[in-house]
Parts: sequence; C-alpha cells; structure tokens
Amino acid sequence: VQLQASGGGLVQAGGSLRLSCAASGSVFSINAMGWYRQAPGKERELVAAITRSGTTNYADSVKGRFTISRDIAKDTVNLQMNSLIPEDTAVYYCNGDFDVPTPLGPSDMHYWGKGTQVTVSS
Repeated sequence: VQLQASGGGLVQAGGSLRLSCAASGSVFSINAMGWYRQAPGKERELVAAITRSGTTNYADSVKGRFTISRDIAKDTVNLQMNSLIPEDTAVYYCNGDFDVPTPLGPSDMHYWGKGTQVTVSS
C-alpha cells in the first residue's frame, strides 16, 4: 500500500491550501485515514482523521478552520485548510489504517505517506 500526498506549499496568513492523499495497492478496506503534522522541534501530532463510517476528529487548534473529507471511489482523503496561521507551518503526513491481505489472512496495518511541506508566512 502506498499513500501519495500532494498540495502543500507556501501561503500567506489567512490563506487556504488543500491537501490530498491517495491510497493505492491491495487493501480489503480502509478503516481510517488522516493527516498528522510535525513542526521543527516538535512531536508529530494528529491534525484530522476520518473513519470508514465518516466520523471525523480534529485537533482543537484546527477546529473550525480545517475540514477533512474523503472520496471513497478514489480511496482519497482531502484536507481543506482555511484561515491558515503561521503556527500551522509544518510537514504534513498522510496516514492510513487499512485491512490488507497477508498469507495469514486480513491484517490491520498502518501506513505513512511522504510528508508535504506547508509554510504559512505572516
């Protein structure tokens, strides 16, 4: 399974960016997908996630500004980021929780995509 992220970049404070993450490979089901971020000198933190049932979860710092959504047909998750602030500057990582085929049967596995840089200038 591979996760391909896109959409990072440089934006001024108050602006918007949209991140996308597409999953490819052999999976039985997508249990959840989400976005994490890691700023310099800080630990990686959850930004937003969406489960198979559509339940969403957001970090308090992004509630009301970020929206996570999914395209089930394309195995893609998107993160619409509005009203960006300099504190949102970080490398953003896509994460997926999948049931994948193994020789012993379906297995719950977690995957990470390569990070994409988001920089918000003041």
